[in-house]
Amino acid sequence: MRYLWMALGWTSVALGVLGIALPGLPTVPFLLLAAFAFSRSSERAHRWLVDHARLGPPIRDWQASGSIRRRIKWISSGMMLAAFSVALAAGAPWWALALQVTALGGAAIFVWTRPEPAPIPAAGVSAAPPATER
Repeated sequence: MRYLWMALGWTSVALGVLGIALPGLPTVPFLLLAAFAFSRSSERAHRWLVDHARLGPPIRDWQASGSIRRRIKWISSGMMLAAFSVALAAGAPWWALALQVTALGGAAIFVWTRPEPAPIPAAGVSAAPPATER
């Protein structure tokens, strides 16, 4: 069973990386699925993915607080608009466009209703409020 989880993990990583460039193919859900699959099969692969400089932050945000960064929200919304624009330009039938608007609208509502992660204080700046002197 471990090998099936590992295969699912690497397939999900590949699809997630493809999703960075292809509109309509999500990135973060595949990365979350990969993290889950790796947690069942390989601690080494799980650590690699979660600690990855580019792929890890959205996974860590989601695991910590179920949050999505604002930049990612805007990018995903732009990709949804691009996917719909391609279908419209290709002359998709009205029912397919209506189905796409419904699915993409639901996805956009989900994304925009997720909280945003708390900002990380800059290096050398204390997160605590300054003490008052008397």
